[in-house]
Amino acid sequence: MHLQSAVVDVATQKLRNFVVVAEELNMSRAATRLFVTQQALSKQLRDLEGDLGVRLLERTTRSMTLTPAGTAFLASVRESLSALDAGVAAARSASQGLLGTVRLGFVIGGALELTAPILAEFSARYPDIQLELRESGFADSSAGLGDRSSDVAFVRLPVTAPELETVSLFVEPLVVALPLRHRLAGRPSLTVADVVNEPLAIGRTGDAAWQNFWTLADDRGGRPPTRIYETTSQTEELEVVAAGLACSITVAGAQRYTPHSGVRYVPLTGVPGSTLAVAWRRDHLGSAAERFVAVARQVRDRERAIVAAIEAPATRIDNAGL
Repeated sequence: MHLQSAVVDVATQKLRNFVVVAEELNMSRAATRLFVTQQALSKQLRDLEGDLGVRLLERTTRSMTLTPAGTAFLASVRESLSALDAGVAAARSASQGLLGTVRLGFVIGGALELTAPILAEFSARYPDIQLELRESGFADSSAGLGDRSSDVAFVRLPVTAPELETVSLFVEPLVVALPLRHRLAGRPSLTVADVVNEPLAIGRTGDAAWQNFWTLADDRGGRPPTRIYETTSQTEELEVVAAGLACSITVAGAQRYTPHSGVRYVPLTGVPGSTLAVAWRRDHLGSAAERFVAVARQVRDRERAIVAAIEAPATRIDNAGL
């Protein structure tokens, strides 16, 4: 019990001073390194030996050596101080949001070409914060924010979820995905009037705001689609389109990320684009996640060429034969 209380008492400066003396094996040099007087340092070492009840150093007028007890104690002290310093650093990092885990949710495509630079920048800047990526299907437009399984997310607005805060990263043009042999597939561009009577494939979701956007509800003049095919994934949606059952409204990035030999993408004009945002719950943003939002914003502002390319007007591509 005596030893345990002694270690608590000497676990900082006395132990650090002992390590320096053990390294120098010269009281004058050790005192110089520690910016203390030799007399004060000698007293601390005597007090430490008294607390432990063992002799740590053999001293003569000409030399100083570690005793066997001192050698054994030095190894343990170094290990203990290293663990203590690591613990202090970890505690400070955690309190400053520099340690922990950020659960990043995202819908299909994430932040497109901005995803990689954002993740790379965040990992380089905060190597002790672990990123957990969680992709959500059509059913969860909030990418985990609604049920709190994500701390922060890349989402396509609009999203109906409690008290979301968002920062827009880019606004992407819309395109119409059409069957290869559809009568409109050869057009250079389309308007809502062109597709208002077409059956639509859309992700199955309970988010009315999200569904209204992707069915062009605000631009239809009250006319609903002739038929809706609900799908659970992008792959399923493309197969419905390729089979000639419906067309779908999607983003221009689909041309790059999900080309299909049976589908053609044609630009849709006269409608607002799709806003891709980094989002979080107002009541659920830890300091580590807050740093992720800041990095996403900074990368967006830095990578202007990438953003400009994403936001450029869509051009139809011919996917036949891919």
